[in-house]
Amino acid sequence: DEEEDYMSDLFLKQDVRPGLPMVRRMKEAIQKEEKLKEANEKNRQKSVKEEEKERRDLVLKSALGNENKGFALLQKMGYKSGQALGKSGEGIVEPIPLNIKTGRSGLGHEELKKRKAEERLENYRQKLHMKKQANEQAADQFRIRFKNKQEERKMEGDLRKSQRACQQLDMQKDIDVPKETWYWLEPDEEDKKDEEDKEDECTSSDLSVSEKLHILTAYLRQEHFYCIWCGTTYEDSKDLSSNCPGDSAADHD
Repeated sequence: DEEEDYMSDLFLKQDVRPGLPMVRRMKEAIQKEEKLKEANEKNRQKSVKEEEKERRDLVLKSALGNENKGFALLQKMGYKSGQALGKSGEGIVEPIPLNIKTGRSGLGHEELKKRKAEERLENYRQKLHMKKQANEQAADQFRIRFKNKQEERKMEGDLRKSQRACQQLDMQKDIDVPKETWYWLEPDEEDKKDEEDKEDECTSSDLSVSEKLHILTAYLRQEHFYCIWCGTTYEDSKDLSSNCPGDSAADHD
């Protein structure tokens, strides 16, 4: 580029607003860089593989001509370009595609990769299935534990109700000491300190809540003709057996 004359009309007529020269220089630099890239791309010598690929793609894209012996034989037998093969035209129209192996891997490598990918997918599916089963089992176990805990709480409430009723009925008959310590409600913490030396409290811990409830229910029915489920005191055993629906919680549900 020739050196500009700063006293010429071209220089004096230039737009001298702030920032414009910088923007113009940046645009010119970008344009020069793009032109340089295009020139380098044109002048760059293509590799052998690139030239082979271009020639192969060009040949594969072009249709077969009369110079092809196979195509010439087909034409002699009545074949026309674009027509399906076969006597009734049920065959293929396009030639079987040519799969060219460009990599350096051995024969069967692609099938091996495909098989390994399928195995990984199957293993992943099995893990998901096992995880789903484990979650379902955990949910079932939680529901069972929750149900058992609810039933246990209900039994504990029924036992306390039976103990309260037993204590009231025993005291009405002037019975000051329960037949078993757990037949009555346990005393408060302050009263417990005075009864820590009683041996009967140790034996009562061997029974479960359901066993205690069953024993106490039978005692109330036999001793007081009282049904905890009905909440009724009957006159005698005959009145109890004839008017009470049953002697268990299931019979009264």
